[in-house]
Amino acid sequence: MPAQVDREKCTGCEACVSACPSEAISMVDDKAQVDPGTCTDCGICVDECPVEAISMVD
Repeated sequence: MPAQVDREKCTGCEACVSACPSEAISMVDDKAQVDPGTCTDCGICVDECPVEAISMVD
């Protein structure tokens, strides 16, 4: 399952954007947004997020 961003927790730091190897994360209104069609479910963004705003959904 693709990563999900909790927009209330996201601070817009863009750490996930630069960490994503498939370039599936972009910034929309200063918050991270994952493209589920491009996300490869690797979970790197989950580990990179300093505020734990990203999770992998079952």
